[in-house]
Amino acid sequence: MNCEVCQLKELEVEHFEIREVLRCILHTIVFHRALGLVRPKDIDLELFEITYVQCGDTELEKKIDDKIEQFVSWVDKHPNKKSQILLYFYEVKNKQPSWFTNKIDRLVWEQWYVNLTVTQQPKPQSGKSHHKVVVDPGEATLDERGARRAAVESSLREVLFQIIKFVNEKKDHVPSISEGVVYFPYEITIPSSSDSAFGIDMIKRMLQTGHPQMLS
Repeated sequence: MNCEVCQLKELEVEHFEIREVLRCILHTIVFHRALGLVRPKDIDLELFEITYVQCGDTELEKKIDDKIEQFVSWVDKHPNKKSQILLYFYEVKNKQPSWFTNKIDRLVWEQWYVNLTVTQQPKPQSGKSHHKVVVDPGEATLDERGARRAAVESSLREVLFQIIKFVNEKKDHVPSISEGVVYFPYEITIPSSSDSAFGIDMIKRMLQTGHPQMLS
């Protein structure tokens, strides 16, 4: 099976922006890969002038929120580190049963890599100056933060457009799905407790067998 991969544009965010940014991205991906009847719900971001759509499924919202909280905990232990979240879709294939095992294979057909760098808020600069014209450091900081916020919002919009462009262009690899099923089985993987082992840990999780988590 052909597996398509989308590496999303890297975003540089501050700690308090993590939850909103990740909710926006992850829900947008899942919504655009939903096939069955959903109850679309418009969500206005509090930090940015952006509206995105959720599927209106409480189980889905809880799963995504739980993963985001795990990611926030990882960030707290690994400050100023680049990080990557993987959301992948898969289908389930039953292996030929034997006397010893009845394994279920996860065949991954699409991977989304969400790339974030979480930065520390800069400390305010001193207001001392030898020049006659002195700019209020508080005001300068406010202007800088406003410019930074606008830059993050612009980058987030780029990511959303990247998602929409990808799902519109990449369709041939999407497998058929059983009647009445709303979502493809999917999983969200965050960095492991040891960030250096992240890649190995992610591959191990993707290769694990087990019953898929389906939301309906």
